[in-house]
Amino acid sequence: MARLPAGSDGGVPAPIGRRRLEAVIAEGKANPAAVRTLRCRTVAQGRLSQLNYIRDLPPQPVMEDEPEGRLDDSTAPNASEALLAALGSCLSIGIHANALAQGIQIRSLELSVEADINMTSVWGSDDLQPKTIGFESIRVSVAMDTDASRKALAALIRHTLLWSPVANTLHNPVHLDVALARSSVAA
Repeated sequence: MARLPAGSDGGVPAPIGRRRLEAVIAEGKANPAAVRTLRCRTVAQGRLSQLNYIRDLPPQPVMEDEPEGRLDDSTAPNASEALLAALGSCLSIGIHANALAQGIQIRSLELSVEADINMTSVWGSDDLQPKTIGFESIRVSVAMDTDASRKALAALIRHTLLWSPVANTLHNPVHLDVALARSSVAA
């Protein structure tokens, strides 16, 4: 099991800055209906490699291959943005693979993935008003440079969406079981 980095004194892991957390909570309390739109732009780099552009962060590379047989500095995507990146990458790979199988040459491919999320109840703000926690819908726009007809491309996208494991995970009811590992329990 990977260990968390120690604090500056070498002891317990460095905590989130309390003032920063309180500021986020205060923001949520001040405007509990606030909704943020998260975005990820996925650009295929060829083969099974994508670059995911999130906010103004450096491109996030995602390399995929088939097996044989907001509280700190803004240096990496948050988990919800990573979910959008995962969907964009999965769809990009599926479009590329299915285009290849269908003899459709794609010169460039870019997916813009976005979703709205209300984050006000997530950070312990005691905002217990009923609302959706997480995304209610995700929007994907696919731009391609190819000679294929619009009808062929629409069919390619429909097929890719139907068989995308990430898309299916998102739109099908999924059982989520989160439990504390046995090794984490004190004796």
